[in-house]
Amino acid sequence: MSSYSHLTASERVLIDRLRFRGHRSIRQIADMIGRSPSTVSRELRRNLWNPSNENESYRPYRPARLKTGAWTGGPYYCALTAQRLAVKRRERCVRRRRMSYDRLVAWVMDALRRGWSPATMAGRLRLEYPDDPLMRVSHETLYSWVYRQAADGTRDLRAYLPRGHRRRRARKGRRGRRIPIPARVSIHERPAAVQSRREFGHWESDTVIGGGVTRRCINTQVERKTRFLVATLVDSKEAAATAAVEARVFGALPPAARISRTWDNGSESALHLLVDESTGMPAYYADPSSSYQRGSNENRNGMIRRYLPKGTSLDDMAQDELDEITRRINGTPLKVLGWLTPAEAWDEQMERLAAQDTPVPGHPVQSTPTHNTRQCCTSN
Repeated sequence: MSSYSHLTASERVLIDRLRFRGHRSIRQIADMIGRSPSTVSRELRRNLWNPSNENESYRPYRPARLKTGAWTGGPYYCALTAQRLAVKRRERCVRRRRMSYDRLVAWVMDALRRGWSPATMAGRLRLEYPDDPLMRVSHETLYSWVYRQAADGTRDLRAYLPRGHRRRRARKGRRGRRIPIPARVSIHERPAAVQSRREFGHWESDTVIGGGVTRRCINTQVERKTRFLVATLVDSKEAAATAAVEARVFGALPPAARISRTWDNGSESALHLLVDESTGMPAYYADPSSSYQRGSNENRNGMIRRYLPKGTSLDDMAQDELDEITRRINGTPLKVLGWLTPAEAWDEQMERLAAQDTPVPGHPVQSTPTHNTRQCCTSN
């Protein structure tokens, strides 16, 4: 496959002579100069020169075919004019590559190390640099830049990109025996305000299982409006251990930030009535095999799995290490939040509660703590 090259000045002179002096056809000219007929046709169409459109003080090369009289004929093809126009077009087309700006590259590299996707980076740039056109890049450009660098051997950044989802296959075989949960309240009895995500303080709960010898796992709580994640190591998946963690996590929050929680049907939530009584948070349960009803929690669990893949042992993991993972997840901008991070959205809501200091109906009057509740949640 032959590579494309631009017409040269000498080829344009040949086109001028063969077309207007030799009266050759476009196909004949193309055969004589070794070019495609479409190239010659496009050259003539693009670079025709009309004397009446030129400035009166400018007189380009005047072909011998123009004998006498005013410059009112045409349009004509002039090799000198065609070359001048071609050079101008080429200068306009030569633009600096977007990813050649050092400041933008440094910002993108830092975001890649945080685990941000190209779409997240593109959206966050518009939020952080609204008045800087140089700090703009599309997610398509970022993907192309990453893969082009890998192909050139410059540096391979593909490992920082989120992995695509494999197509799930329907699992066949027996289902695990479900342990009945006492006083289970269906998600369909949950107030409509919870579904709309307009009200702050509604949570989704779940457990991430470890792969070590011990039965350590991670209790995850996600606030539905802000997508803020609280993750706590639990010694086992037993209902008593889960209830103790929930009581400790939600007990540190003001009543207006703990209104309800939605669980799946795992046995670890069997003692939910104890948590309901101590925190004033009713528990609702999603339908079996309906993880989409707790989409925010499932999404955050997937983010945790990027750092702790399935089968990873939690035996030697410290809470500080999990807090660092949680901090990174809560520091990742989300499109659904207008490219704010969950941590920023959470802080906004807590500041509003501190300013309003109004109790939620059904809860006793209690002033909102002035300490950093986010830090309290993530350090249990």
